[in-house]
Amino acid sequence: MARLFGTDGVRGLAGVDVTAELALNLAKAAAFVLGRDARGGSRRATAVVARDPRISGEFIAAAVSAGLASAGVDVLDAGVLPTPAAAYLVADTKSDFGVMISASHNPAADNGIKFFAAGGKKLQDDIQDEIEAAMQRPLAGTTGREVGRIRRFSDAEDRYLVHLLGTLEGQSLKGLHVVLDCAHGAAAGISPDAFSDAGAKVTVIGNDPDGFNINDGIGSTHLGPLQRAVVEHGADLGIAHDGDADRCLAVDSNGSIVDGDKIMAILALSMQNRGKLDKHTLVATVMSNLGLKLAMADQGIDVVETAVGDRYVLEALNAGSYSLGGEQSGHVIMSDYATTGDGILTGLHIAAEVVRSGKSLAELSECMRVYPQVLVNVTDVDRSRVHSDEVVEQAVHQAELALGGNGRVLLRPSGTEPVVRIMVEAAEPQQAEELANDLAAVVSSRLAI
Repeated sequence: MARLFGTDGVRGLAGVDVTAELALNLAKAAAFVLGRDARGGSRRATAVVARDPRISGEFIAAAVSAGLASAGVDVLDAGVLPTPAAAYLVADTKSDFGVMISASHNPAADNGIKFFAAGGKKLQDDIQDEIEAAMQRPLAGTTGREVGRIRRFSDAEDRYLVHLLGTLEGQSLKGLHVVLDCAHGAAAGISPDAFSDAGAKVTVIGNDPDGFNINDGIGSTHLGPLQRAVVEHGADLGIAHDGDADRCLAVDSNGSIVDGDKIMAILALSMQNRGKLDKHTLVATVMSNLGLKLAMADQGIDVVETAVGDRYVLEALNAGSYSLGGEQSGHVIMSDYATTGDGILTGLHIAAEVVRSGKSLAELSECMRVYPQVLVNVTDVDRSRVHSDEVVEQAVHQAELALGGNGRVLLRPSGTEPVVRIMVEAAEPQQAEELANDLAAVVSSRLAI
């Protein structure tokens, strides 16, 4: 049987892969595993349940809540909220766990179920395995007074909003004009209020979710509308969220994109200058641009590299007690304030640094040089041999010699497909492209299935 949990919960086509039956049974199993600490005492377990606005979230949330309540868990139904809000509220209410129903940046037809442990933390693999195992055996239900209650979490938005504004520590955004792209997603109900309450003038696009239009040609995966809106309105900057608002990309006043690497560089330098960057260290993945690492080194900031995936960034942050990390895609984790990537939080702090520094976002972005980066996917190959084939290894060595220390090479096997991903960075784009294509030819020849 294939593993049910992927890198970020259970995800697939709603109604086909993610069904009401699956949601019900998964919730009952999660109640058994994640609610056991409460069962050992005299209290009933409590869980926060939230969702993004895609239409299938309604039936999936109903099934999840029914499964939890039937297993004796009290449910706080938070309605439509960003993923980081759900994580925060698990900790804020001292609930035993939380459930977020979202497929993040995926199309509207997809959906997913993600769990947070106590404190709003992501589940470890062994706990996910326990939940999967529990689904394979009959679990006793509850009756009478043991049945869980499902209550509306009426002040969920307000609690999260107060938390977000509190992280600014009094820094006003007055005088700043910000365009927000809410991706017709979970940020629509909160992000505009957060920026307005912080003092900014706000123009909003992508804030009319109808259950079907989430991420549809808009949001952090489709930055064109935001780029145009920032220029047309003469705004100082733009902030783009994805469907569940756990990531943030930005656009400067010229309409130029500021990706996750530049966002991390800006925040790292700001935190370093204010004595808030723990251990003078930033956590980033191996896919972050070489320019980020070089820029940080120039400022005395160490960079800890992890595998691709925000869960690995989180693990490194927790293990080293660091305060900032993230991915090029815009998942930025400010661990002093959040247990997961938070696009609204990140956007607020980018805007705050613009005001605090007196510089434009374009000027702040000049803190790092972006090295040309070429990505090539080689298909139909034996990905398991990518780091053991001597000819491939020699080709990588030759490419690194050709770069002469002014670039880097990364070969990464896909976790699920017969694909090897090749990334080459170089000072000149033509050299990066030539080396990437040469390596792709070697990989294709040597590792062909």
